[in-house]
Amino acid sequence: MQTVHIGVSAPYDVLVGPGLLSECGARMREAVGLCRVAIVSDSTVDALCGDPVERSLRDAGYDALRCVFPAGERNKTLATLGGILEFLAENHLTRADVVVALGGGVTGDMAGFAAAVYMRGIRFVQLPTTLLAAVDASVGGKTAVDLAAGKNLAGAFHQPSLVLTDVDVLRALPQTLLSDGAAEIIKHGVLADAELFARMCEPDWTREMETIVARNVAIKCDVVVADERENGARQLLNLGHTFGHAVEKCSGYAMSHGQSVAVGMVIAAGAAGNEDVCRAIIAANRNCGLPVTAPYSAKTLAEAALSDKKRRGGLVTLVLPERIGRCRLEKVEVSRLEKYFQKGISMAEAVS
Repeated sequence: MQTVHIGVSAPYDVLVGPGLLSECGARMREAVGLCRVAIVSDSTVDALCGDPVERSLRDAGYDALRCVFPAGERNKTLATLGGILEFLAENHLTRADVVVALGGGVTGDMAGFAAAVYMRGIRFVQLPTTLLAAVDASVGGKTAVDLAAGKNLAGAFHQPSLVLTDVDVLRALPQTLLSDGAAEIIKHGVLADAELFARMCEPDWTREMETIVARNVAIKCDVVVADERENGARQLLNLGHTFGHAVEKCSGYAMSHGQSVAVGMVIAAGAAGNEDVCRAIIAANRNCGLPVTAPYSAKTLAEAALSDKKRRGGLVTLVLPERIGRCRLEKVEVSRLEKYFQKGISMAEAVS
């Protein structure tokens, strides 16, 4: 097992290793003490993991309840959030209690947001069950739900008290979910680790899952600790996201978050005018079963990007790769976004 300490304003540990779901009760007891626990998960994950997690918690002495919502990004809404909050209130949870987010990024976002606003903030623990959530969404304290106007437009910063990532669960994931997680790993490689990026171009990139997850958490930790509230350097973690969220929205969320970010990174490299990096990201995406293009025009994507939460007034901050392992932030007037999309799409088409 590997442990990554996240030294933010409310410090916590991320534990990565085998068998952690069955050990979650004992691990939580060490980190947060005994209390009442609300396990929040979607219908798919609850059917697979709900019973063993509840059993582990009860064996450790917890009074555990389960709150289940319908699976899917389309249910990442204020209505679903309201249902979770009502569940917490109806079951009389207090500020001494804990919400457990059991699932992927959608569950982590919503359960974390519920914990952030219920009674003005109670503790929560992340049990990520997808690679995407393990290497990205479960760490850093960003929580949110989608609005009709765009993705993650309502949310709060609320750090977990503990993150437990069971690599046995990750190894059992279908290829589509592994690919989704690969997009964020490629992103971290482009941002800060050329060796990690090179790993994602190898056919057997999923080997040594524990090490690869822990390395990604450490990369994100370094950025988050330096800028917990995303006022500066943490914006680098949005590589591929402004472009990718536009792709995701235009697809009606038929394209997954990982797939959309993968395309967004290709567009970002093209928009930076960096042919070598664009070609390298395309190769990594293809190796990991990720797309490199999307069937939407620059104009359509630019209009979708206007609702991105990273927009500040008439400016949006883009993350543009300079080389593998280094990116820069560039403030762009929203009126110029279409040109950046067009430049990125044109270069991607030329080198792919």
